[in-house]
Amino acid sequence: MPGENLSRDEARERAALLSVDGYEVSLDVRSAVGADAGDGGPRTFRSVTTIRFRCAEPGAASFADLIAPSVTSVCLNGRDLDPSEVFDGSRILLEDLAADNELIVDARCAYSRTGEGLHRFVDPEDGEVYLYTQYEPADSRRVFANFEQPDLKAPFRFEVRAPEEWTVWSNGVGQLADGVWRFAETKPISTYITCVVAGPYHYVTDSYTRTFDDGTTLEIPLGALCRKGLAPHFDAEDVFLVTKQGLDFFHDHFDYPYPFGKYDQAFVPEYNLGAMENPGLVTFREEYIFRGKVTRASYEARANVILHEMAHMWFGDLVTMEWWDDLWLKESFADFMGAFSLVGATRFTDGWITFANRRKAWAYRADQLPSTHPVTADIRDLQDAKLNFDGITYAKGASVLKQLVAYVGRDAFLEGARRYFKRHAYGNTRLGDLLSVLEETSGRDMGTWARSWLQTAGVNSLTPQVLLTPQGTIDELAVVQEAPESHPELRPHRVAVGLYRRTAGGALERYARAELDVDGPRTVVAELAGAEAPELVLVNDDDLTYCKIRFDEGSLATLRDALGDISDPLARALCWSALWNLTRDALLPARDFIDLVLRFGGRESDIGVLQMLHAWANSALVHYVAPAWRPTGERLLAEGALSELGLAGPGSEHQLAWARFFAAVASREADLRLLKGLLDGTEKIDGLEMDQELRWAFLEPLAAHGAADEKALAAELARDDTASGKRHQVRCLAARPSAAVKAQAWAQVVESEALSNALVEATISGFAQSSQRDLLAPYAEKYFAAIERVWTQRSIQIGMDVVRGLFPAYEDSPATVAATDAWLTAHEDAAPALRRLVLEARDDLARALRGQACDAAADERP
Repeated sequence: MPGENLSRDEARERAALLSVDGYEVSLDVRSAVGADAGDGGPRTFRSVTTIRFRCAEPGAASFADLIAPSVTSVCLNGRDLDPSEVFDGSRILLEDLAADNELIVDARCAYSRTGEGLHRFVDPEDGEVYLYTQYEPADSRRVFANFEQPDLKAPFRFEVRAPEEWTVWSNGVGQLADGVWRFAETKPISTYITCVVAGPYHYVTDSYTRTFDDGTTLEIPLGALCRKGLAPHFDAEDVFLVTKQGLDFFHDHFDYPYPFGKYDQAFVPEYNLGAMENPGLVTFREEYIFRGKVTRASYEARANVILHEMAHMWFGDLVTMEWWDDLWLKESFADFMGAFSLVGATRFTDGWITFANRRKAWAYRADQLPSTHPVTADIRDLQDAKLNFDGITYAKGASVLKQLVAYVGRDAFLEGARRYFKRHAYGNTRLGDLLSVLEETSGRDMGTWARSWLQTAGVNSLTPQVLLTPQGTIDELAVVQEAPESHPELRPHRVAVGLYRRTAGGALERYARAELDVDGPRTVVAELAGAEAPELVLVNDDDLTYCKIRFDEGSLATLRDALGDISDPLARALCWSALWNLTRDALLPARDFIDLVLRFGGRESDIGVLQMLHAWANSALVHYVAPAWRPTGERLLAEGALSELGLAGPGSEHQLAWARFFAAVASREADLRLLKGLLDGTEKIDGLEMDQELRWAFLEPLAAHGAADEKALAAELARDDTASGKRHQVRCLAARPSAAVKAQAWAQVVESEALSNALVEATISGFAQSSQRDLLAPYAEKYFAAIERVWTQRSIQIGMDVVRGLFPAYEDSPATVAATDAWLTAHEDAAPALRRLVLEARDDLARALRGQACDAAADERP
């Protein structure tokens, strides 16, 4: 990574100097197939780029970006430059620039095996080769020479030479002539959203038509593609359904026709992200094609991602942030619009429940880390940018926008968006550009709101205080707002406060609601004075604001007794989320949270909430319960999961969720025997279909507990000899409880670059087993000895995977905290992004130890 880290100051200086008129990029990827050169170097392809650009100060010097093994030639304004003198491995020096310039760079670029740049994947099922690009924030320079920053937009023309039997896609419409795929010129876009996908992909087409009020018609060709091996599982019709619903929704609300011609969606292998908003050619991880039975929550998640990426066509592609400081201008909006359109346009009308329960949990965690930052962040360089694709930029930003809609009104918000698109189309913006249009449409002072919500970090807690009269009515109800010492900002919140009590039928239902602005340390809810005494007070009912919900003692007692009786699914999800935050904050013993899941999880109607509860309960067991109580917790969760599995409707998605959770917590011999019996057919559960994905889910705990050996895993791979099967097998192999296995897995990830990004991820996932703490203990010291070298020598994606995934989190003792602190003290000059990752891991560990202490204190209760 050295020499590749563009700074904000460098980008600003270059943007002030240069304006780009256009790119012509010619790639020859015929080298992707057949034997490699055999010289020990990376497999490469030819990349020829012509850039036409202007310079505001003739005679000045600047640079172009390119990361490539070698450069054949560089020609600037007809002058041949010596590559050995002007190219240093990541930059091309450009001196004595003219007012108008033409740069031609002929290079050999490397295919990627880390998902960064032009990724090359060989399908083990049939030997076919598949290519795709992934660039954000700054990896297009691994494929062609350019000015790699978002505010130097330009039109692009791509042409690609590929093997004869392949199809090639790019942002524009393509045509094959004389063995070359040539693509229509794009609108002015940033380098990081250009894209090429090539290979023998399975391709399905459809179309979308929209007639506007003025009688004009917009026709958008639609396409969806995946590897041939996944074609039998590809439900393209549902992808197209959601796509059309989204296009209708955004055209209804944005008043700006989709500007990028066609709309292809490629589901690609070994993808590091969820998806990427390349205009005209959106890429997704292929795991969104489901090889086995999944719950409705999985289809909802896929629909949300489709709509999130579609929102980017306007927020991010049409109008782009100037620098990564304002990354939120696209990601927060896309995250909000994904849920907004999901609820407004598709069958997933409960999408706000998922948002409250899952997305905001991501935000709450990120906002309590030492690395938390304002939504508008201080991004000094590209490494900072890479790490800021986080829960703050996405989920907190979206939560803040949800509050903004409540603050200024939906109509003013959407009118502001419409003006923003028209005013800044094909341009770049900063925070102030958005605030100005919102001030126009709402009449509100957006500066004060932005300072509180976008320019400060941290999450507030809101707690109800209830005083009753002797007659049993509310004398005064107030909301107390608190902030952590590290981020003491108190903010204005638009909240709803709900009062709940049991009905004659036993349900907990809301009987009174007040909506108000909470500001300062204590706000009285005057509207609820005189109401009958509640059994449960829910601040932030309806999830209008971004905060941690707390409870008064009476409300918490009600939840302990009757959480499952809350009839409204959103209110119930908010209570679950609040209880999980109490657990993480060491205010509720983790065993108590597990007990709530065991008593009320089986009554949870929303499958997405149930699956989140399973994940939280497992996390409570692994990280937050007192170690002495952990065996009891394992037994209770396994028994509870097996009981609920038996009670769930045959063939239902709840049955599938409980089956997967049972496998995740199974450790006793009887539980492992049952999993083995279900795999070999000697045991059956009515309605539970043992498809291939479920088989692998059962095999991993068997491998981790020594009940499935290498031979059994090889037999399963023979049954599922696919790319997906190989990833599962690698994960299970690394999960086996053997010192030799752990040593091999460590060496494959840390000491070698032989594995692709997907297999690195699978190996790390299998290596780190919570049931193998003693086996993993020797690797704590090795981790701290290796991480700076890994960060320096490997790509940033692999570096992130290793530093996060191999941190000794299961060595949960003060000694590990001390070892982490010692590394941080000794490496104050390490890359800030690396230090951030280590600080975050340390904070998670320290939080776990506080949770364990809280849980241990539960032993002393009467």
